Amino acid sequence: MSRKYNVAIVGATGAVGTQMLECLEEREFPVGNIKLLASGRSAGQTLEFKGHAVLVEELKHDSFEGVDIALFSAGGARSEEFCPSAAKAGAVCIDNSSAWRMNPDVPLVVPEVNPEAISGYTKKGIIANPNCSTIQMLVALKPLHDFAGIKRIVVSTYQAVSGTGNKAVEELRVQTGELLNGRPANNEVYPHRIAFNCLPQIDAFLENGYTKEEMKMVDETRKIMGDAIRTSATCVRVPVFFGHSESINIETEKKLTVEKARELLEDAPGVELVDDPAEHEYPMAMDAAGADAVLVGRLREDLSLENGLNLWVVADNVRKGAATNAVQIAELLIEKYLK
Repeated sequence: MSRKYNVAIVGATGAVGTQMLECLEEREFPVGNIKLLASGRSAGQTLEFKGHAVLVEELKHDSFEGVDIALFSAGGARSEEFCPSAAKAGAVCIDNSSAWRMNPDVPLVVPEVNPEAISGYTKKGIIANPNCSTIQMLVALKPLHDFAGIKRIVVSTYQAVSGTGNKAVEELRVQTGELLNGRPANNEVYPHRIAFNCLPQIDAFLENGYTKEEMKMVDETRKIMGDAIRTSATCVRVPVFFGHSESINIETEKKLTVEKARELLEDAPGVELVDDPAEHEYPMAMDAAGADAVLVGRLREDLSLENGLNLWVVADNVRKGAATNAVQIAELLIEKYLK
């Protein structure tokens, strides 16, 4: 009988936590015992896993006895506090927050891009999940980089409200209904109304004029793909429930034609090429929602640059941008390291 692994989900009642639970079941991950952990406010709820109701327990430092893999999606502060406790108890932590991403002793992993980095988990017992926008961008760019060598990336993101969590999803829903019925819409989650609007701010602004979200894409790309790639990002919140979209421009070391890029992307792991403009076929958030593939299209050469290419990339930010990526890391972990 193949080995089964005891898994804990920290932040189990949140948008990403519930998706992690669903992904474990969908992908038939060999779960022995499942432990669902959350704050005291959520403890006592039940969630379903493989047809059985599982009680949500309060997250404590002694919650990880007997746990092999701990999937964290409870925010940076809780990850900083509880990941060391989980690792000390013998669990390998796969953390979805930004708390450990830039720690030099913690691997930052996108399975389709740098699976070999997982081996570094032994230093702290922690593997970091990149930012959702970084994940989908690098899944799309990896095959192009391997062929042509990317020198520079300019990316503008159009990010769904689910990236902020369930409260933001509800705020967009309520605001939309209020406005369509001629009533004023209140905003609590974001500094401005999100319904029928776009907000060119995700996370706090830094002294350099960029937001934390934008600098995550810059710094994480460098850590995952190498210091030679320069990245500039503009991140925008849009009134979409699920699915981040990105307009990406790359400059490459050698010429990369549209035809060659299509050929590379057609065979790339985790990528679905959707690129037939004549038939109005291109990646859209509504098609990515609920799926794990990174959709790529609108390929065209940059008319202002000798070795430039433009592309449009869309993915479900809660699935591939968070939960699915974490479960894929866990799959590689048990395949190659936790035998």
